Amino acid sequence: MAQPAADQSASPEQLHEAIAAIRDAIGQVIVGQHPLVDRLLVALLTNNHVLIEGVPGLAKTLTVQTFSQVLHASFSRVQFTPDLLPADITGTLIFNPRDGDFAVRRGPIFVNIVLADEINRAPAKVQSALLEAMQERQVSIGGETFALPDPFMVLATQNPIEQEGTYPLPEAQLDRFMLKILVDYPGREDERTILARALDEPTPSIQPVVGPQEIAALRSAVRAVEINDSLREYILRLVESTRDPARYRLEELAPLIEFGASPRAATFLARGAQAYAFVHGRDYATPDDVKELAPDVLRHRLVLSYEAEAQSVSAEDLVSRLLGGVGIP
Repeated sequence: MAQPAADQSASPEQLHEAIAAIRDAIGQVIVGQHPLVDRLLVALLTNNHVLIEGVPGLAKTLTVQTFSQVLHASFSRVQFTPDLLPADITGTLIFNPRDGDFAVRRGPIFVNIVLADEINRAPAKVQSALLEAMQERQVSIGGETFALPDPFMVLATQNPIEQEGTYPLPEAQLDRFMLKILVDYPGREDERTILARALDEPTPSIQPVVGPQEIAALRSAVRAVEINDSLREYILRLVESTRDPARYRLEELAPLIEFGASPRAATFLARGAQAYAFVHGRDYATPDDVKELAPDVLRHRLVLSYEAEAQSVSAEDLVSRLLGGVGIP
């Protein structure tokens, strides 16, 4: 497969062709799941991390593996279990009896894309090992600090239906995931295609489409996407409404939200809108881009009250009502 030009001097048309080539290459393996692929691209183009939630068998792991192959990125998969240790992720010091000294053995986190599979199966001490990596893009081992490669992404999966042997993720860690993506069952025609491919077609060979230099050029182009003052004000209002619904005539939501979204949510929503617009071939963001990504940015940042749980009100319901109640300036 010919690699489209996407270097620092590439034209906007060439950059958009690179995005289209990434999507097409992933589509050779993954049937449907276009919202998931678009959001992975949003996270890549904004240098952020993603939490993916869905029942087993929806190709979450396969999508992440294919994504890394298309990007010509180094990849590792860490299966999270209750007995996992922080050193199993970051690495540790190993004593060398020949030299009589300790040497650093780097863990599987030293790659471009880390698949943290079933991340909610490991306790908090393991999750803490990811915090420095996710926020600072570095790891501390034995008093030394080691930089992680660029790009670096944590793509984590979790199963929403199994509660035995799982742990709730710390709020501080959840806040560092730009998006929480919910993966649903495929439609009938997509499932028919999946079955046909499994029975009748050989596994396709995936060729890299872009590399680190091209990704840097794409990220630079995303930062240039226009997001005007009116849209910035809309994003601020939307995030503020999660903390003070009454200010936007949504008094009935106030008892349902214990804690609203942090300022990081506003930044992620703005950057995400820029990237989403770019993925869809535009050099300006719109309120529709914000509305499209708002559930993914906000759903894991709202801490619901006991009253919300008693009324079976979900974060999805609240975000939908906030989007309906907060007007566009």
